[in-house]
Amino acid sequence: MNAATMNAAAPSPRQHDGPTLVAEGVCKAFASGRVRIQVLDGLSLRIEPAELTLISGPSGCGKSTLLAILSGLQPVDQGRVTALGSDLGGLDLRALERFRLLHTGFVFQGFNLFPALSALEQVELPLNYLDLGRKESRHRAVQSLDEVGLRHRMRLRPAELSGGEKQRVAIARALAKQPDLLFADEPTSALDAANGQMVIDILHRIARTHGTTVLCVSHDPRLIHHADRVLAMEDGRILSDTRPANPVTPFQGSVT
Repeated sequence: MNAATMNAAAPSPRQHDGPTLVAEGVCKAFASGRVRIQVLDGLSLRIEPAELTLISGPSGCGKSTLLAILSGLQPVDQGRVTALGSDLGGLDLRALERFRLLHTGFVFQGFNLFPALSALEQVELPLNYLDLGRKESRHRAVQSLDEVGLRHRMRLRPAELSGGEKQRVAIARALAKQPDLLFADEPTSALDAANGQMVIDILHRIARTHGTTVLCVSHDPRLIHHADRVLAMEDGRILSDTRPANPVTPFQGSVT
């Protein structure tokens, strides 16, 4: 897939006024027996659209919990999270599920693919819940697989794909929903250097070409040079908030 094809396939970037995600004074704790562990401690942040924002930090610092809270998968103990102008704490379970269906995409370390389904079927599956016609669902699925360079592999099942290809299918599955918010939890940790680099590049390109807010949790140092913004966490708090002087521009050539 060449640059012209990729750019033609991508929709016009979304236009957002102000931050797409806002956390204010967020606290979260978990109980282990009689011990209460404070995971997030009065954390506040604002995430901007059309950027790849990286949350980095050591294991156990609270970054995955923060991602779950910002995406509406976990409630806060204290504080407030606003996503696309909606107060997530004010939504009931059904409204929250609807919000995630319509506006969010997820990419995980473990790919979360179904062994019996082809790459095309994996990507089409969540589109069945969006009230799209079969023709539109198929079009979106093929387009998304094309964008991550896997159109020629779309009939294959996970056992026939490499680790990098599996993760690219997972990205295509999220991308096909055309989400405003894309959450990635350790998306490169199971991949070798070459495939990890490709996944990073795709996530960055999605932010730039689609106007998607891409929020990535990772301890992979390779992501730092590709992120538009890096939030370093420790002990449930943001220690630093930096913007690399010259983030690596996403590659616009072929993805194979």
